Amino acid sequence: MSQSDPQNDPQSEPGGERLLVTSALPYANGPLHIGHIAGAYLPADIFCRYRRMCGKKVAFICGSDEHGVPILIRSRNEGITPQEVVDRFHFQNE
Repeated sequence: MSQSDPQNDPQSEPGGERLLVTSALPYANGPLHIGHIAGAYLPADIFCRYRRMCGKKVAFICGSDEHGVPILIRSRNEGITPQEVVDRFHFQNE
């Protein structure tokens, strides 16, 4: 195993370690509910806040899944396009 150059090693500096955290992507076919928060977003948020308090550089990225069967089914049942379903719930969940 080769040794890395300490001058180019992000972990050699205080707080130099970088961390990327992502969370589950809910389908955009309905409003967010407590299950989304308790099961995906809150644990990831707490972890990110803790790591930042420890001096780490953290990027927390999330979004929604705009492609999937649940959206297609809902759009067919409501007689609208899948994009209209996505747009409506994106606005509500923003």
